[in-house]
Amino acid sequence: MIIKKYTLHAVTACAMSALLLSACKDKNKTYAENDVVIKNIDKSVKPGDDFFMYANGTWLKNNPIPGAYSSWGIGNAVQEDLRNKLKKINEDALNANAAKGSNTQKIGDFYYSGMDTVNIEKQGLAPLKEELARVDKVTDVRTLIEEFAHLETIGVQTPFGAYAAQDDRNSEKILMQLSQSGIGLPNRDYYFNTDEHSAAIRNDYQQKHLPALFKLIGLDDAAARAATQKTYAIEKFLADSSRKLVDLRDPYHNYNKMALAGLSKLAPVVDWKKTFEQMDFKQVDTVIVGQPEYYRAVNKALTTFTVNDWKNYIRKNIVNDYSPYLSKAFSDESFRFYGTVISGRKEQLPRWKRVLDTEGSLMGEVLGQIFVKEYFPEKTKKRYVDLVEAVRTSFGEHIDKLDWMSAETKKKAHDKLAKVFPKVGFPDKWKDFSSLEINRGPYAQNVMRGNSYWHKYNADKLGKPVDRTEWGMTPQTYNAYYNPSNNEIVLPAAIFILPWAMDENIDDAVVYGYGAASTIGHEITHGFDDQGRQYDEKGNLKAWWTPADSTKFAQRAQMLVDQFNGYTVYGQHINGKATLGENIADLGGITIGLDAFKKTDQYKQGKTINGLTPIQRYFLGYAMGWLGQDRKESLLSQILTNEHSPGFLRVNGPFSDVPEFYEAFGVKKGDKMWLDPDKRVKIW
Repeated sequence: MIIKKYTLHAVTACAMSALLLSACKDKNKTYAENDVVIKNIDKSVKPGDDFFMYANGTWLKNNPIPGAYSSWGIGNAVQEDLRNKLKKINEDALNANAAKGSNTQKIGDFYYSGMDTVNIEKQGLAPLKEELARVDKVTDVRTLIEEFAHLETIGVQTPFGAYAAQDDRNSEKILMQLSQSGIGLPNRDYYFNTDEHSAAIRNDYQQKHLPALFKLIGLDDAAARAATQKTYAIEKFLADSSRKLVDLRDPYHNYNKMALAGLSKLAPVVDWKKTFEQMDFKQVDTVIVGQPEYYRAVNKALTTFTVNDWKNYIRKNIVNDYSPYLSKAFSDESFRFYGTVISGRKEQLPRWKRVLDTEGSLMGEVLGQIFVKEYFPEKTKKRYVDLVEAVRTSFGEHIDKLDWMSAETKKKAHDKLAKVFPKVGFPDKWKDFSSLEINRGPYAQNVMRGNSYWHKYNADKLGKPVDRTEWGMTPQTYNAYYNPSNNEIVLPAAIFILPWAMDENIDDAVVYGYGAASTIGHEITHGFDDQGRQYDEKGNLKAWWTPADSTKFAQRAQMLVDQFNGYTVYGQHINGKATLGENIADLGGITIGLDAFKKTDQYKQGKTINGLTPIQRYFLGYAMGWLGQDRKESLLSQILTNEHSPGFLRVNGPFSDVPEFYEAFGVKKGDKMWLDPDKRVKIW
């Protein structure tokens, strides 16, 4: 999604002077020769029947999913390029003979330890020996809870989902938070759903994965079966009191603020003051409990199941969470279940890619500082900041034109929009990793120290002012997000990378569809989706809409819920309510980005490139942003666990609501994507 200033204004320059006519012709020729959308079109598909396949079908046919992946598309193309760049950074660090404690030393030594397969194989389970010995010393519920507290500090899952974060109703404060946790399957529904997909995963988990882990830990067949039965029983007990995906999207329902005394009444078996201190969370007097019924269940489970049952549960979690960083027997079983059974992948990624991905999750900003210096200079930031402002202006114009919103709410919406803070490219202030120790010892222990660093980093936030400069993604992450508590959009450098052509060779139409609509407009709209709209301009959960406007919004949003509920994938219906926020953001990004594009000279002049009009190229650019295909297992898992609709529906779904799409491609009644005008959703 690279958008250079001279790309945005190239057509304007052509219109300014006859002296530039030859340059203009050359530029249009360049656009045509380097056309990134025309090559992907499958003309055997009618645009009004399946626009996603029309726009991307040729590429999809020519690029099957490689065995090591559960999906394959434009994001993977960008990621492969990023990994190659990061590999060079790591190899340079490996050979740099850098000073101990420097970022270069840490990068090089982490890469060395992850690639040191000879020693990793020799070590087997040894890197976790001390952690497993701690479990052996647990004798009662008190020492069990102490072990939970310790495991939280090294990134091992426990029934306590504890972390520090902004108070939803007072974004200036960091408070202790507790959320549901403790289960091994991806989603609580896997324990109860009766569909074939869920049942197959549940059965494998009980009959193969858990027994295999316990045998790797050292139990014989009979003991492994017994440990599996009790561990699964604990998880199912916790899952039964865990909320569904839809319920987790209600910010008011998941906001239950209470004094520590209130938490003690909720779960009296736990000495919460002592436990929080053992987790490094100091002087906690107030906590926000996301799902109180879950913690009532935890309290009951602590005395319902025996200490020995819990000890096996803990052992499983330790080994399960660290298996990818241990010897081949452990990493292979982890991949078999989570990679193949759940996601449909046929083979593991090459080891160097896995090591880089882990390194990125633990010290991504260390890599990011080098990445942006070499591949994304600071002067480039302004190019993207300008596009953000173009989209913001378009959004403001949309607010003014709304026929369903009152002037009172419009005024507050404008105020919130004006205060949306864009973070573009990379942080102005980098995190300090000086306390993180990395060496050439066991890989799993480097990962453990990385997990400990991040736990302490989070715990240290308590009692301190909110750092609104902080980034939650690294610059080299191909993604973006909206944070309601800060009322900010965060757009890492990598999200603007467009493969297959240099950015200066891509016309505005494609740039606006690919970047302004699917990324910038999408993230800004999240501030005004069904969740984001409930936070005010300062990031506080607060009612700022008139009741009548809230009702009108809900009515329009319900239309989108109903629309997506009607889509099916392998016989499974999309959950329109669970995906509502993302679907609103997609539709908003498309319509707002389109009106921003209509202000460009390319749109106004209407000249075709390779036979495609500017507005057709805009829609094709957006569709290219979701170019990709997924394995069946991955799609079915996504429907159960993810608030995002499958990629092809993020194109066909919202496009069916946009009048300009019908006009651009001559979509008529009877075409599969046709929606009657009264069924088309318009929110923002």
